[in-house]
Amino acid sequence: MEINPNISKNTKEDRVLVERAQKGDKRAFDKLLRKYRKSVYYMLLKMVKNSDDAEDLAQEAFAKAFTSIERFDATFAFSTWLFRIASNNCIDFIRKKRVQTISIDQPVEGEDGSSMHFDLKDGNLDPNDALLKQQMGRYLKMALDRLPQKYRQLVELRYFEELSYEEVAEKTKLPLGTVKAQLFRARELLLEEMKDIEHEI
Repeated sequence: MEINPNISKNTKEDRVLVERAQKGDKRAFDKLLRKYRKSVYYMLLKMVKNSDDAEDLAQEAFAKAFTSIERFDATFAFSTWLFRIASNNCIDFIRKKRVQTISIDQPVEGEDGSSMHFDLKDGNLDPNDALLKQQMGRYLKMALDRLPQKYRQLVELRYFEELSYEEVAEKTKLPLGTVKAQLFRARELLLEEMKDIEHEI
């Protein structure tokens, strides 16, 4: 990767880390994750207004960036690329959430007595996206099976049973702070395992 001498020191540092991550250096990606985790989280929090959702979406964004790091275009700043992944993922999340709360069969009545019908486009993924999602799901299941039991249980409760952090803490009899810290570590381990699996297959 050729580095333009006119770019900022921060961008240069990111590109060196990206290049190392593309060669399989997990610590390099971990540095990028820790560097941008808070800023991505707060951007998403402004969009979804819910801390749990923002935290989950931030981790999804890093997971997507991690699994597609080889396709990163070095003409862009890594932060720009990452924020675009995070915001696009968040927009999809918001769109799906809105669709789930709207009945497409029943008209919505306005304050003036008028009514309106919604004509929603087909939300199905195109074949390539569907295949990618299916592949990611398979990698995730394989990676989850490799986690230590304590982390696997937390991930299953939070993301498969869709319990809140508070509910996970109550069910596992762990302090809320411990649950959040261990889930963060579990997601880091999942990213590492998914990357290993992708190289193995």
